[in-house]
Amino acid sequence: MSLPSFPTELVRFIEHTLWQADASAKEIETLCAEARKHGFAAVCVNPSRVELARHLLEETEIKVVALVGFPLGATDGDTKRFETETAIDRGAQEIEVVLNLGRLKDGDDAYVLRELRDVVEAADERPVTVILETRLMTREETIRACLLVLDSGAQCVASATGFHSGDTTLDGVRLLREIVGPRFGVKASSGIRDGAMAIAMIEAGATRLGITSGVASVQSGIASSLADAR
Repeated sequence: MSLPSFPTELVRFIEHTLWQADASAKEIETLCAEARKHGFAAVCVNPSRVELARHLLEETEIKVVALVGFPLGATDGDTKRFETETAIDRGAQEIEVVLNLGRLKDGDDAYVLRELRDVVEAADERPVTVILETRLMTREETIRACLLVLDSGAQCVASATGFHSGDTTLDGVRLLREIVGPRFGVKASSGIRDGAMAIAMIEAGATRLGITSGVASVQSGIASSLADAR
């Protein structure tokens, strides 16, 4: 995948994320202000903060992404569906749902697929990203999970929640890209702390970067790193 032509295009890969349980309304306001200032692609927040984020980002192209089944993905499928419907009602423009890893490890692919299809249906044609935990999965499980995501009607697969230990690796992103093919979305998240790593993730196949330190990444020299890489 070729790098963007201009430094300003790189920030359009960034999904500025704040999922911490103690995140205040003031911090959500800061998150959205930073996204507006730098022109990030999206902000990603917990469902109870969707309405506020959507209000703060009115009349911008920045998407509001709602987390569903976060962070463990172990809630019941009906709960994920209801959570998705509520997030959409509150103004979410995209959904990111955590895959039920325990059910996948059980080999219960039918359950996993049904749950994902229910979320996609509830999203009502909004884009859905399915979050895996690649650091907790074998290669075979990662392949199975990606194939289920492809079959579900979702539009993107993500590498991690950032909740568990271990960062997303470049090899992990390359594997996701290899499995889902050239046209499907791949989000790299967890461990992207500077411009050099952001660029490396894009080169590995990422189409979106989930970054909890989005502004710091920009300020660390994304533009100069991009200029050096060209």
